[in-house]
Amino acid sequence: MSTFWSGYIALLTLGTIVALFWLIFATRKGESASTTDKTMGHSFDGIEEYDNPLPKWWFMLFIGTLLFGIAYLILYPGLGNWKGVLPGYEGGWTQEKEWQREVDQAEAKFGPIFAKYSAMSVAEVAQDERALKIGARLYANYCAICHGSDAKGSNGFPNLADNDWRWGGEPETIKASILHGRIAAMPAWGQVIGDEGVKNVAAYVRNGLAGLPLPEGNEADLGKGSEIYTQTCSVCHGANGEGMAALGAPQLTNPGAWIYGSSLPQLQQTIRHGRNGQMPAQEQYLGNDKVHVLAAYVYSLSQAPEQLAKK
Repeated sequence: MSTFWSGYIALLTLGTIVALFWLIFATRKGESASTTDKTMGHSFDGIEEYDNPLPKWWFMLFIGTLLFGIAYLILYPGLGNWKGVLPGYEGGWTQEKEWQREVDQAEAKFGPIFAKYSAMSVAEVAQDERALKIGARLYANYCAICHGSDAKGSNGFPNLADNDWRWGGEPETIKASILHGRIAAMPAWGQVIGDEGVKNVAAYVRNGLAGLPLPEGNEADLGKGSEIYTQTCSVCHGANGEGMAALGAPQLTNPGAWIYGSSLPQLQQTIRHGRNGQMPAQEQYLGNDKVHVLAAYVYSLSQAPEQLAKK
């Protein structure tokens, strides 16, 4: 900011405060020293206004507010290029410096705790009650908005409380998913196999692989659906629909792994138009140590207590 505009803002701000001081004292000069029966000479719906002074507490509150404003402008920026004299901030207070100071204080207090857990394996941390409480709070802040407060997911977001893992459910794999994120893409097959092909292969996946019944009156050809599946789908989902964790391709023999729905129309929609999903990387927001504890909590959600004890 130029010197001119800095001075202009400072002069305008201080001038306003001086004018307010003058106004409050000038208007108080003509007031009577005590209450009176004299009215202001006007009436509203039969209600008259007495010519009494403002309460002293109101006057003092006004003065206190102005003094607070002056103190604030001395301590914090607000007068052009003035940086404020608040101690502990090199070059003056700013909201960025305040944020960094709070982050540094939190890191100094909690960093050693996370460092201790980071030196343990994810499976070991998953058996620590205190670590799980910390992980639960991290989950509520960073994960619940997509995966739900109960971790059971929603449309397009996988259930974290079962054993159906698109990218693998091993402790370190879960940590890698949270740390670096995941990008999954199911290509659209509608223009390749046509509408009849979509209907046939969707029926085959639902009935032939997952064992779910087809709607009454469905005329899909499961044989042709099986052929299309072998030619176009098995390379990612496996010959028997067992899925492929390396690609994030879900297991098709278990409808619980289908995050976009298991009804026939939903399957047709997925096959016809494809799906695209992204799990954002949390490393830049949480860092390795916090992700380590969070991964342990997520891992614990799908493990029975006796299973954890064996890790």
